[in-house]
Amino acid sequence: MKSYKSQKVDLSQDYPCPCRCKGSLSRIVLTDALGCDRCQQIFVLADEGRTLEKLISHYPYKQAWRWTGSHWSNARNGWRESFLSLAFLSIAALLFLWLPLARLFSGQILLWVLIAFGLVMLPALHMWLSCRR
Repeated sequence: MKSYKSQKVDLSQDYPCPCRCKGSLSRIVLTDALGCDRCQQIFVLADEGRTLEKLISHYPYKQAWRWTGSHWSNARNGWRESFLSLAFLSIAALLFLWLPLARLFSGQILLWVLIAFGLVMLPALHMWLSCRR
C-alpha cells in the first residue's frame, strides 16, 4: 500500500515535474531551487523542505505540492472541499427557507420561485467562478 504522507525533498535527487508536462526536476547549480527540463519552471522548497512551491510572479496564489514518495500531491487543496460543502449547504438552506415562504404567499408563487432561484444561483455562480481557477 502506498503512503500518502509527505516526505522531505532531497535536492540531490531528480523528481518528476508536478506541472503535468512529463518533465524532470533537477537542482539548479549554486541555488536551493529545482528546475524542470521540459516546462522551464523554477521551484523552491518551503516548510523545511517538505513543500515545493512554484516560483512565479504573476499568479495571485502560490502553487505548492508535497512529495509522497511516488508522486506530487497538491499541498493547498483543503480549502476547496470546505468551500464547496459550505456553498452547497448555503444553497440548500436558501431553498428550505424560501419554499415555505412561497407557500404562504401562494398567489405570487411565480415571483417567489424566481426570487428563490436568483438567490440560489448567486452563491452557485460565486462558487463556480472561485473554484474554476
